Amino acid sequence: MRLKFLLRPGWLALTLAVWVFAAVCFTLLSPWQFGRDDERRTQNDAVTSSVRTDPVPIATVLDRPPAEVEWHRVTMTGRYLPEGQAVARLRTVQGEAAFEVLTPFALVDGPVVLVDRGYVRPVNGMRVPTLKAVPDGQVTLTAWVRAGETDDRDAFDQDGYRQVYAINPAVVGRAAGLDLRPGYFQLADAAPGVEESLPLPKLDAGPFYSYALQWIAFGTMAIGGWLYFTIREIKPGGALSEPRPRRKSVAELLAEDEAEAARTPAPH
Repeated sequence: MRLKFLLRPGWLALTLAVWVFAAVCFTLLSPWQFGRDDERRTQNDAVTSSVRTDPVPIATVLDRPPAEVEWHRVTMTGRYLPEGQAVARLRTVQGEAAFEVLTPFALVDGPVVLVDRGYVRPVNGMRVPTLKAVPDGQVTLTAWVRAGETDDRDAFDQDGYRQVYAINPAVVGRAAGLDLRPGYFQLADAAPGVEESLPLPKLDAGPFYSYALQWIAFGTMAIGGWLYFTIREIKPGGALSEPRPRRKSVAELLAEDEAEAARTPAPH
């Protein structure tokens, strides 16, 4: 009979909320943070390995998905195609607004790839400044392999430049009438045609692992709290199983005293 309180609407709602919250913590939020921690560790390992080794010819990575070889450092020879250039808007570099300059690059005896020539700061509000001219003729570049972004919104013209919302070679190629290879290549310092070179990511583990443990702890505490109050209510004297009288306020006690004094006959 003491378990009847488990069927009360308020208790059922509390139970549902607790178990849904715990399930979200265990199956969504914590794995999400563990996944981000794995991504950061993989990125750090790739950057560290690439910095410590010499760049390899681009032909060694062209047949592999960009995500598998991201942050590998490569050399490539070819020529810029400035007529297909675009700028990626709404970027942030070192905490400040920026545009990233994207220029197709035709490899010698190879496909056309997209090169990120670095970043420029907006002028006069959020306008694109004058960009550096790319070198004429054949040049050799050193760059980092990067996986492309997935935003597929079409390019548009503004301030005299073709602009895109993301670094997606398919979008840039569609606007320029070029068949660009998936992924792109971020220029290293002092490469021919570089604007301001983009910084490499910071090699720190980040807070993701501790965040994952926190979500596990939150889910566990929610279930633990629910079990504690459930057991407490099953025992005799549970707060929900037996209603307790409401404590009277000071004003109510004074009013009762005054009423009692009014009913008491005055002494003769």
